[in-house]
Amino acid sequence: MASENVLQVSDGNFDSEVLQSSQPVLVDFWASWCGPCKAIAPVIDALAEQYAGQVRIAKLNVDENPATPGKYGVRGIPTLILFKDGQIVDQLVGAVPRQQLENLLQKVL
Repeated sequence: MASENVLQVSDGNFDSEVLQSSQPVLVDFWASWCGPCKAIAPVIDALAEQYAGQVRIAKLNVDENPATPGKYGVRGIPTLILFKDGQIVDQLVGAVPRQQLENLLQKVL
């Protein structure tokens, strides 16, 4: 179960929730059948709580929202893309350790 601090985004609200956000946004591109996606889900939830008010953490289901992953060249999941002021700051692919995700978030804090 996703944390209440994790924002669910879609092709329809991606621009308003991510690109136009006043805070940096880490987007987790995932799918329900993806084992590595499930493996990092608890880390994503924990980071959403830890960085609440500083960085928004969002999840986008690639099966239900095919346009946005295509726009950003997402080929493997999980892919985590960090946005700030509507621009990509950095991205990671795969189930990476929590410390690597925290290092990514530190780039925008």
